Amino acid sequence: MYISKIPNRTSPPTYLLRESYRDGGKVKTRTLTNITNWPEAKRESLRQVLANKRMVPIDQSLTVERSLPHGHVAAVLGTLRKIGLDRVLGILPAREMALIQAMIVNRVLSPGSKLNVARDLNAETAAHSLGIVLDLGNVDEDELYAALDSLLEGQPGIEKALSRRHLKDGDLVLYDLTSTYFEGKKCPIAKRGYSRDGKKDKLQIVFGLLCNSEGCPVAVEVFEGNTADPTTLATQIEKIANRFNLNRIILVGDRGMITSARITQDLKPAGLDWITALKSTEIQSLVANDRFQPSLFDERRLAEITSPDYPGERLVVCRNPDLAVLRKKKRLELLAVTEQKLEKIQEATQRTRARLNGRDKIALKVGAVIGKYKMAKHFEVTITDDNLSWQRKEDAITKEGLLDGFYVIRTSVETEVIATNAVVNIYKSLSGVERAFRSIKTVDLKVRPIFHHLTKRVKAHVFLCMLAYYVEWHMRPALAPLLFDDNDKTAAKASRPDPVAPSTRSKEALDKAARKQTETGFPVQSFRSLLTNLATVCYNTVRMGADTTLTFPVITKETSLQSKAFRLLGINPGAIM
Repeated sequence: MYISKIPNRTSPPTYLLRESYRDGGKVKTRTLTNITNWPEAKRESLRQVLANKRMVPIDQSLTVERSLPHGHVAAVLGTLRKIGLDRVLGILPAREMALIQAMIVNRVLSPGSKLNVARDLNAETAAHSLGIVLDLGNVDEDELYAALDSLLEGQPGIEKALSRRHLKDGDLVLYDLTSTYFEGKKCPIAKRGYSRDGKKDKLQIVFGLLCNSEGCPVAVEVFEGNTADPTTLATQIEKIANRFNLNRIILVGDRGMITSARITQDLKPAGLDWITALKSTEIQSLVANDRFQPSLFDERRLAEITSPDYPGERLVVCRNPDLAVLRKKKRLELLAVTEQKLEKIQEATQRTRARLNGRDKIALKVGAVIGKYKMAKHFEVTITDDNLSWQRKEDAITKEGLLDGFYVIRTSVETEVIATNAVVNIYKSLSGVERAFRSIKTVDLKVRPIFHHLTKRVKAHVFLCMLAYYVEWHMRPALAPLLFDDNDKTAAKASRPDPVAPSTRSKEALDKAARKQTETGFPVQSFRSLLTNLATVCYNTVRMGADTTLTFPVITKETSLQSKAFRLLGINPGAIM
């Protein structure tokens, strides 16, 4: 009896268990069974028995040669494959596609430089099983950079594929812009501009994110660091209309993005609808023209009005009492701290030594203070060569206070298409893009610091981070029962008295956060801590016998928490090999 290996030209070999026998003086062979589906280790054990070799105890015949963290790799890579992102990336050459998948997964697992990614993937310095699972072999940073270049070339096609999945005519498209600071001074698109990170001394880039109504990222665009928010809108309109071939879209953006000028010059000519909000000066104009009375909102939170200044548009006036209290408190605090700073300047003009004098010098000090706290409109300041005095503009402060908590949403969409309450909910859904920015920039994926010097590499890096967030965005809802995330958002939304009221969490989410345990008794996790826990499911490389080259993988047994996480994701870590 023996094992016969039958080669196949285009398929894996077939393994048959056979025996020889004599029939009328002739030696014949017959097949007893097909053992192709047996694990290699099992076939090898049978081969040793049939060869009359002495079998030794299992603890002497097996050696664990290497043990690498694997569960978090299986969770992220398995999700990437489950949602079909690998098929979307299939427009890239095979090797580059595998490397891009590796960089996306590694960005979710442990954000770092391309040099660190190469070290994590290579066999000798591997930080996890990803390089083995994707069969990458040796990888260096130059090869990763080349893959990034291919990714940037494929970005239009990849974004178009994502838009086909997540957008259709008549859908809402959320758009917002953020900035992130830049390390170094050699990249052509790194410029000084308004820093949302508070890093005024650093160069920066600006990037805009397009999401569907649920906050799923579809496309990203990188701009020079000094680009004004509204000027980026034309690029996105061109992308939606031409690249994505969408004719009827409702673009949702904040008041700094979708301005009156952009509506007139970009949105209306393109035939797109919009939902945005008015700036504070525009709201004051409505009140001055008696389009609505703030006092009427003492007992109500929202009302729809019209104005000849916005022909063919609907205006939804909203008042949030909680926001009104916060704004009043903040204004009083800023007024107080501004006066404290002005008092110190005044004291400097009266001291006997190193006295501050001269109208220009005093004005510079005063300008720095009221400019920092944006309080110039609330103070009447008098400056002489040797003194400083001021007083509050009480009428202006009172007038501004009347509009505390008010915001006005403007839209071109008819009532029959979107009701008043829904307009408010849609505008507030821009928070989904803000969550994406927070995740991409700081919490999980850490797009910064950016060290790339070439424009194309910076753009490819940001696009890679967007794709990583695309995978994370799909993982979070599935894992929500184990996370601090709210896994019953429908109940949370139903518990709000009206769309203007602050967002609330469901009772289940509040109970989970209070107990720090899920309903089934598992400790509640953050997304990052759960990945760390899953990493303890290891990929072990086991050698059979000291005198053989045969090795095979063994995945460690999961804990109940880990099993629950994999079930929620619909992934078998043993199959991601």
